[in-house]
Amino acid sequence: MSVQFLKRDIFTRRHEKIRQFLQREGLEAYLVLTSDNFYYVSGFFLDVQPWERPVAAVIPRDAEPFLVLNELSTNHIRMAKERGSLAIDDTYFWREHPSSTNRTYTRLQWTQLLSEKLRCRGIDRGTVACDSSPAPLNRLTEDLPKLRAVSEPRLLRQMRLVKSPEELEFIREGAKLSDYGQSVWKELVEPGRLVSAVDAETRREMLLRGAEIFPGANLECRVFSLSGPASASPHGTGGDSDMTFEEGHVIVNIIIVRLNGYVTENERTWILGEPSQMQADAFQTAAEATRAATGQMIEGNRVSSIDEAAQAVIEGAGFGDKIRHRTGHGIGIAGHEYPDDVAFNHRPLMANEVWSAEPGIYIYGLGGFRHDDTVIVGPEKPEVATKWPMCLQEQTISL
Repeated sequence: MSVQFLKRDIFTRRHEKIRQFLQREGLEAYLVLTSDNFYYVSGFFLDVQPWERPVAAVIPRDAEPFLVLNELSTNHIRMAKERGSLAIDDTYFWREHPSSTNRTYTRLQWTQLLSEKLRCRGIDRGTVACDSSPAPLNRLTEDLPKLRAVSEPRLLRQMRLVKSPEELEFIREGAKLSDYGQSVWKELVEPGRLVSAVDAETRREMLLRGAEIFPGANLECRVFSLSGPASASPHGTGGDSDMTFEEGHVIVNIIIVRLNGYVTENERTWILGEPSQMQADAFQTAAEATRAATGQMIEGNRVSSIDEAAQAVIEGAGFGDKIRHRTGHGIGIAGHEYPDDVAFNHRPLMANEVWSAEPGIYIYGLGGFRHDDTVIVGPEKPEVATKWPMCLQEQTISL
């Protein structure tokens, strides 16, 4: 890859958009309190859960941005600075324990640290916005009684919809690794093998490949399969530890790559042994529905047309009562990202949005049938990032 991490100027442009919003709305600053948005504005992969160790990335309207973090992140921040991936230099830490050697802020005083840094930048009155509920900031307004905090999550939600060329490159490269994972997985499947063991070995091989082709990157891989009747429950049955592959099973596998913060989904349906007529029909219908959904992902088409196209195929084949979920969702920093209301969202699609296309058919007692591609909305035609085939012959594992 030519770009290891997002360059600083990308974050600078994001900060400028946030400042323009603050100027229009008469707000003093924007405070980011959640993990995914924290990465979006700072380039820092947060290593704590904010509910447990509160953090804030602060973009003032008229001053330089800064970060308030827990001391657990001290060395991580230093490493990010040395690597050149951190886009906000000014960082402050609160401690988890009292110190006898210097003045510190602990968990109960973390908002005092935040209020001090806001006051230093002239932000002690007016209104600040945050990307989630302002409840964690209740004590902040006690320290700064003339300052009010309000929730404004829509700003970053909208900004994250359309991806930059650099973000799209991470998604494309992650898709290549996910296709490699499909090839590894296929070679490991055989009757009697433990499903979780095959998934784990596939993930291992993907991580080895990823370390070779993406050295020094931030890489996460997930492989999760369901075999036989269990695959009729899209996210598992809740008791799958001893599940094995067996002859005649329909299998749905989920292969997910997150490369430098950006997610790719790659899911396929497989048949272990000769498919029955019902399996073949449902397989073909699911594949055609995915292709129909993908075909709608063109700039200017309605978001809801994605779901309509897939539903028409499935209902036309007589499986309409076996649909259990929407056709897709947004993809980006989070695997499941906005928009999440594809069937009821009638706005026009925008070029360089990224979507999953994953209509499904779920037949109790038999299994599930779902093919999921990661798709980049194009001005004239969609770009399908995941390339693994959706062909019954290719997806039948011969015995």
